[in-house]
Amino acid sequence: MSTLETIAVNTIDGAASSLGAFAGQVRLVVNVASKCGLTPQYEALEALYKKFHERGFEVLAFPANEFGAQEPGTEAEIKDFCSVNYNVTFPMFAKIIVKGAGQHPLYAALTAAQPQATANAGSGFRAKLESYGIKLGAPEEIMWNFEKFLVGRDGTVLARFAPDVAPSDLMIVEAIEKALG
Repeated sequence: MSTLETIAVNTIDGAASSLGAFAGQVRLVVNVASKCGLTPQYEALEALYKKFHERGFEVLAFPANEFGAQEPGTEAEIKDFCSVNYNVTFPMFAKIIVKGAGQHPLYAALTAAQPQATANAGSGFRAKLESYGIKLGAPEEIMWNFEKFLVGRDGTVLARFAPDVAPSDLMIVEAIEKALG
């Protein structure tokens, strides 16, 4: 089991867990938020989950409130929002800090393993955020909600995708297909 898989996290219901609970699966780890312009990605994440789950694929969602305070709810409120609005059935976890002071060890490990996110050419997402006066950190830091890490069956971080790369984007779908074998 990789070191990444031994890092303790809690499920959205408060039970102790880790990525190791999904060892042997291909995992897409995503920091999520309920009040973000990218929140509709929940629908595409659920579609990916349904499409590939039987082949050994998991979407693992980690709510975070670092970006524009766009995840202010409690775990119960987040779970209810996702269920009612997007019929989310993939595993969700307790809110964590993904950037800056207090960064959760899981996200420290993910960003260390894959310091650069792949973006669509010419997306301009970083520039758009900066145009709103948002101070973004170094490229290795999580840029915004809905950044995605693809973790292989052995716990290796295989890829990292920028927040505005939709879960249905061919870049992500092909990476998942390759990881599933």
